[in-house]
Amino acid sequence: MKQAEKIFICTPSISITLKIFFQLTILITSFLLTKPQFKYKINAEFLSKKLQKISNKKIIKTGEKIMEFIKTILKNRNIIWKLGKSDFKNRFASTSLGSIWGFLQPFIFQMMYVFVFQYVFKSPGEAGAPYVVWFLPGMAIWQCLNDSIMSASNSIRSYSYLVKKVIFPVDAIPIISLIGSSFVSIFLFIIATAVCIAFKFIPNVWIVLYIIFATYAFIIAFTRLTSAITTLVPDFSNLLGILMQLFFWATPVVWSLTRLADHPTMLNIMQYMPFSYLVTGFRQAFMDGDIITANHGIYTIVFWVITILMFVWGNHVFNKNKKDFADVL
Repeated sequence: MKQAEKIFICTPSISITLKIFFQLTILITSFLLTKPQFKYKINAEFLSKKLQKISNKKIIKTGEKIMEFIKTILKNRNIIWKLGKSDFKNRFASTSLGSIWGFLQPFIFQMMYVFVFQYVFKSPGEAGAPYVVWFLPGMAIWQCLNDSIMSASNSIRSYSYLVKKVIFPVDAIPIISLIGSSFVSIFLFIIATAVCIAFKFIPNVWIVLYIIFATYAFIIAFTRLTSAITTLVPDFSNLLGILMQLFFWATPVVWSLTRLADHPTMLNIMQYMPFSYLVTGFRQAFMDGDIITANHGIYTIVFWVITILMFVWGNHVFNKNKKDFADVL
């Protein structure tokens, strides 16, 4: 319980929070200076300079921590890649078909959804596309998000021997699991692209590459936090699984955002969600629509603000608690 409390108490000094605090302090100071009953006047200009200096130090320190994480990944990229490939192979090492199951299971899962929604429920696609063309790109991104987040969040417990018995950078362990999940994700991206091209829906290559990059940036930011929490509080893994199921149905994966056309407020909220942004963006790479530049790019700006703030917070929590990982494993 103490470990759980420690995680949520150790919130980072994010620059936006500091600036808000700074402005509030100046306003309070200005108010106090107007009161004649105060015997000693406060030098507001001096105070503002001090607060700005403190704010800059915190921002610089946060930037240094982020650069340290990036350098760790780049320095150990070869061993991370090898362990990532082994991670994927080891998931099915005890089966006769081996790694084939890794590709077969999600593919059959997708086809079952296509059969049920296209042929049983007669669900229509969008922009003149059949349901399978509309569905597969969004589902491919979602499975990438779900599988990568769940495996990376549990990675430090799965690789506990690297934490307890081997000198290995703990920061790199979630990336190992992320690489292990990427083989299936790339396979699903290829299947979705091939099906869309077969129906003469040619993708915008630049949007496809951008969305894939944004997806992995979000996963790294998200799991930087969740991997630390799961290591210290094992029950969080079960809670995360439930949350991902809720996110699945709250994200327009099997249903369309056009269903919310009569509810503009709800529609805007859904488009601001990172999961919706990624699923819709990848889908629109094959069809009409462009959530990336819609409303002067506000959805893209919000997505990257959320991703960056989440990474800063997760990086802070991870660094504050990683010294305790060996003790709880």
